[in-house]
Amino acid sequence: MKIAIIKLSALGDIIHSAFILQFIKAKIPKAQIDWIVEEGFAQILEHNPDIHTIKTLNLKSLKKKKSNLFAEIKKIKAYAKEEYDIVIDLQGLLKSAITAKLLGKKIAGFDKKSTRESLAASLYHDSYAIAYDENTIDRYRLLVSKALDMPLTKEEVTHKKPYMHYLDEEFEISKPYFKENMPTVIFIIGANWKSRIYPKEQLLQVAQNLDANILIPYASESEKEMGKWLEKRSANITLLPKMNLNALKALISHANLLIGNDTGPSYIAWANNIPSIILFGPTPPSRIYESEISHTLKSSSSINHYKLNKEDYSIKEISPQEIISKAQELLS
Repeated sequence: MKIAIIKLSALGDIIHSAFILQFIKAKIPKAQIDWIVEEGFAQILEHNPDIHTIKTLNLKSLKKKKSNLFAEIKKIKAYAKEEYDIVIDLQGLLKSAITAKLLGKKIAGFDKKSTRESLAASLYHDSYAIAYDENTIDRYRLLVSKALDMPLTKEEVTHKKPYMHYLDEEFEISKPYFKENMPTVIFIIGANWKSRIYPKEQLLQVAQNLDANILIPYASESEKEMGKWLEKRSANITLLPKMNLNALKALISHANLLIGNDTGPSYIAWANNIPSIILFGPTPPSRIYESEISHTLKSSSSINHYKLNKEDYSIKEISPQEIISKAQELLS
């Protein structure tokens, strides 16, 4: 059985959905699974033994250069020569639905009430009602389960195997920064909205009250500057060299704990069964399944899943002491 999965972006969404791969292969061992993704995010899927081929697109380039459309269509039509038995669109946007339509005949996706761009559902062969405000993991679990007629329970997913894969040598970048006699905690300090970022002054308090080796990776100049600010003020913080996604997967997978904002890199911890505390202000905390090691802390603000408020800076309401207590509990 040839299966094409479309999840183009963003980083966190790809991480959230990739857990399904191990279950498809376990229940349909002969399945050939190809993943269609924006080329800028392809590395997060690399080295996964359950993926036959990662096929990339650059649809984001169309915003700057409309003439690239023909090249991208040509790419999709070339991918379609695989003659997929089913295409599953986990994105639920018009661009992903059109990609799916060009890719195969039998297409499964969310129904028109279950996604932000309802027109996408009109391009599917089978569409399924799975509430847009449902837990993120449940949405992917239920869609794939229905599309492939493959029972998959929440309990099974709770006991998933780590699925963000990397090569051993990709740990070499961060390995020298680990300490033998001290737990290592990763701080993920950035996010794509300013209102998703926990204030540096409060994060500093967390660091100063943890008996731990704290490592900070960064992806942007603003994150680098914030990391430098924190490193300068706390002896147990180290700002790491810039690294790619494979090295980041390796770093987080060797940590004792991750504390981070609602952003893609934070969810590598959930994916690889590493203890984590994810902080939420303007976004819903239903991004993962919580467990004994996976925790979320949310401010008091209410959330409208269909219209998130980027001006909601309530994340600052989460007290450093609440994070410290939860961290000490997890590290013990």
